Parts: sequence; C-alpha cells; structure tokens
Amino acid sequence: MIRLIHRIPDALRRVLVLFVVVIGIALLVRMLLPAELKDSGIHVKTTIEHEMAKPVKYAGSDACTDCHEEAKLKKEGYHKNLSCETCHGAAKDHAENPTETKPTLPRMREFCSGCHIYNPSRPSGFPQIVPAAHNPLKPCVECHNPHDPRPPKTPAECSACHAGIARTKALSPHVQLECTVCHSAPQGHKLSPRVVRASIPAERAFCGKCHAKDVGAKDAPKVDMLTHGEKYLCWQCHYPHMPEVQ
Repeated sequence: MIRLIHRIPDALRRVLVLFVVVIGIALLVRMLLPAELKDSGIHVKTTIEHEMAKPVKYAGSDACTDCHEEAKLKKEGYHKNLSCETCHGAAKDHAENPTETKPTLPRMREFCSGCHIYNPSRPSGFPQIVPAAHNPLKPCVECHNPHDPRPPKTPAECSACHAGIARTKALSPHVQLECTVCHSAPQGHKLSPRVVRASIPAERAFCGKCHAKDVGAKDAPKVDMLTHGEKYLCWQCHYPHMPEVQ
C-alpha cells in the first residue's frame, strides 16, 4: 500500500490531501452548526413564524372587487395580471376603513414609465414608449384608462412596437420593402401582439422569389437556391432586417 502511494505523482498526492482536508472541514462545520440551520423542516417552520409575525399591509386584489367597479374592467383588460396594490399601494387599512384611509392614485408619467419606458431587453410586442416623444408633458391617464389601457387608436405602423427593428431596417437593403411583404399581421396582432403573432416565412422558397438566380427581380442579389446554403433556411445565416449586400 505504501509503495502504491509512493508511485502516485506528487501533484496528485497534494490534490488528494487537500480534498481530504476540505471534506474533513466540511464535516466538522456541519457538526458544529445548530440544528435549525441543518434541518430543513425547522428552517421552514421558523421562516413561516418569522413572516407571520410581520404586520399585514396588503389586502389582496379580491378585496377590491367588493366595492370598485374598476376591478371588473381590469379583470378583462391588459392589466388583468397586475395586482391592484402594485399601483395603489398597500390597501389593508383602506379595506378595513375606506372612508378614513384612501389608496394612492399615481397620476405622474414617471410611474407608468417604470414598466413602459423603452428598454431593448423587453420582449417584442410589449408596449413601450420614449417619454420625451410620446405625448410629452401629458399624464398617461389622460389618454389611457389604467384599468384597461388600450390605446385610443390602434397603431398603424409596425414601428410603434418594433422600433428597434424599424431603425435597423431603415439602414438595410430591405429599406423599401413594407413589413407586410414578408409578414402577415392579423388585426388581432395589433391589439394583442403577445397572443396573436404575425406570420414568419417558413420556407427557403419565400426568399427565392426575389433572390433565386432565375427570377427577374431587379437589384436583388441572386443565388442558386439548390446549392446555396444547402438545407438551411435563409434567415439562419442572413438577418432579414439587415441582410448583407453581397
């Protein structure tokens, strides 16, 4: 056994010794830890007791439906998954004594901007604005009912929601193509873009209508659709909103 140990390279022996030391320290620490830090049942119980000891501040959205007609409108609107107290603040005191305690009524543009200011990391189709350009100085509630904030007029241009794509496309060889050349957008997409999706071309032949070598589209780069890109879809290599010229 001793000879076998001596045959192990020095570097590997040091690693093994370090591993044994670390395991030993871990076992020692676990032995010294109090029971509430090792037993998940005790941890869950004490955590629940700690949270239950805190004073209750929120009433919950169900409490709002008894008195406020707006709750019915909100239930069918774009903010249906948003708690009333997200915008109006903790409402337990108001629910218990509605005449003495009033909820917060946020009417400042900055409040709505917390969710709706333009942020490129937000998903496409999420309502976003640039406050300096979108009805500047006017309160959001002047045009939008906050319980169902449908736009007073459905945007006619794709850039209203897809501003980033529109700016990219404006500098690309596809600048003169209307979005509807490649995408079909049902009316429902304009009202609920996250639910009703615009169509996306699903075949190579679609791009081939302009870019196949045997078609007559002027000023469009031509390729042999049988050999170019093999089995891959065109947009797996070429970003359609900014395709390279050559």
